[in-house]
Amino acid sequence: MEKRLAQLPKLAEEAKKESLKYFANVKKRVPKNFDYVVQELHDKEFEKTDCLACGNCCKTTSPIFTDKDVERISKHLKMKVAAFTNQYLERDEDDFMVLKTAPCSFLDESDNTCFIYDVRPKACAEYPHTNRKKFINISELTVANTAICPAAYSIVEALKKAVPMVSKVKKRRS
Repeated sequence: MEKRLAQLPKLAEEAKKESLKYFANVKKRVPKNFDYVVQELHDKEFEKTDCLACGNCCKTTSPIFTDKDVERISKHLKMKVAAFTNQYLERDEDDFMVLKTAPCSFLDESDNTCFIYDVRPKACAEYPHTNRKKFINISELTVANTAICPAAYSIVEALKKAVPMVSKVKKRRS
């Protein structure tokens, strides 16, 4: 896994332009079964992917914390919302609440488990977001996630093969 994680940013960067072009093309005319295909690829990938063997998302990025997340986690930790927010969170450049530090404060790096798994942020529970409806609407986020999550990278690469990009070639009349 370590070797794969070391290669991932370079692989994702090499595929980024092609992936963005692919999704831009698909957005023009999204196949009816697109979400179904993505869901199938997601399910297939996560049959063989163990997130605990990786944990790269928890080590390198922060989820967005909603107000509901903050309230739920604060209660679980028996902390006041303000104290939790002051200790762990900050506003990012997009005005979202995110963790102050990476790796995640709640990650046990010895085994990649989460101290707050049962009450984790919604963004963590849904990561890498490759099994949601209207998947095409988060294609740019997904392409960004391919540099962090090996499963997201594999899913996008498999998707390009499963639903090939169709370029319209103008036919000339003779």
